[in-house]
Amino acid sequence: MSAPSITLAQANRVWASVGLQTFGGPTAQIALMHRVLVDEQRWLSEREFLDALGFCMLLPGPEAMQLATYAGWKMHGVRGGLVAGLWFVLPGAVVVGTLAAVYATFGHVPWIVAAFAGIKATVLVLVIEAMLRIGRRALTERRQIAVAAASLVALGLFSVPYPLVVLGAGALGWTWARRAAPDAGAASAPTQTPVASTLATIGVWLAVWIGPLALLAARFGPQHILSQLAWFFSKLAVVTFGGAYAVLGYMSQDVVVHHGWLTAGQMLDGLGLAETTPGPLILVTEFVGFVAAHRAHPEAAMAMGLLGAGVAIWATFAPCFLWIFAGAPHLERIRRWPRLQGALAAITSAVLGVILSLALWFALHVLFARLDTLRVGPAHLLLPRLETLDPTMAALSASSAVMLMRLRWSTHRVIAVAATLSLLLQLLHRSP
Repeated sequence: MSAPSITLAQANRVWASVGLQTFGGPTAQIALMHRVLVDEQRWLSEREFLDALGFCMLLPGPEAMQLATYAGWKMHGVRGGLVAGLWFVLPGAVVVGTLAAVYATFGHVPWIVAAFAGIKATVLVLVIEAMLRIGRRALTERRQIAVAAASLVALGLFSVPYPLVVLGAGALGWTWARRAAPDAGAASAPTQTPVASTLATIGVWLAVWIGPLALLAARFGPQHILSQLAWFFSKLAVVTFGGAYAVLGYMSQDVVVHHGWLTAGQMLDGLGLAETTPGPLILVTEFVGFVAAHRAHPEAAMAMGLLGAGVAIWATFAPCFLWIFAGAPHLERIRRWPRLQGALAAITSAVLGVILSLALWFALHVLFARLDTLRVGPAHLLLPRLETLDPTMAALSASSAVMLMRLRWSTHRVIAVAATLSLLLQLLHRSP
């Protein structure tokens, strides 16, 4: 089916399916969208997908959600972008909100943790499969492979801040001055977007983002927990360059140490919950908003918790539509500038190194209970303690690999089976 023949209703069904499968954080979500957008639906060409990914990685906020919004906008304009972005966020938001309410009311729930362990195993296989597939297609030149490897080393061994890695790659790519290759998925002559139109878009989405939060602050006062959450997460939305992983450490410390909204244990539970539910990993902000408001007002705990979760979601994701709808119309033109084309190619290579680094980090934490850090000067390397290999997670990962790669089962089916197996194994382990 060619892209122009896709109706918004048809696209809506595809985005709904994507939204229900977005487990495992940005690495797995990008892999899933590559499979859907490039391989299955063919809505974006390989080059368009990679350039859009590089563009979204330069923006503050959740890059996978912004990539979905861009793809939706590319197909059906603002309506398509809203459909794609909302489907990407809302299923996960409903799940995280529900689990946050259960957690705040009853505390740690073991059976939920057990079911999501199986999902983690499936996500690990999806990430590995996608990294192999995307890497083979995207890294076609030696210099691209070198940039990806340097990015992996810089992040994995030296913890170089992600924005510096991207800036360095962009500066190097600027010298490549490559010309845009012919792209069957791109229009032959991109339309020039007037500056006035871009400024109007910025004005509208600034009002959408800030207006409701300002009204809330005026209603409750600047010192109220909802006003504080609105300011904190709006600020976070502007400075979260480098994706969710890059900001989680900063956010966790601020939430626990500076504001005292959550305990360290609650914050860790929230991170684990967000990691294993559908939707962007940054949905942990919803958990924080719910628990913080729930704790602050025990006299109306559930109502305040829901309001706190809503404030966190709004302040986190409304800016994403601003960045995409203001910037996306200019991407096609930028892609055709020789030096910027080279910069985007280098940034894309660096991004693949980043994703590989995160995939390795995820695999180590899924399969092993304990890790050691080997330090040599400024370099450090995570090494697993082999004796702490989790046989259950290894078995679930192997089963997921067979179901996905050999039997070619759908992602939905594999996730359901893996979660059920994990829960059954946990019940057997706990039984006398």
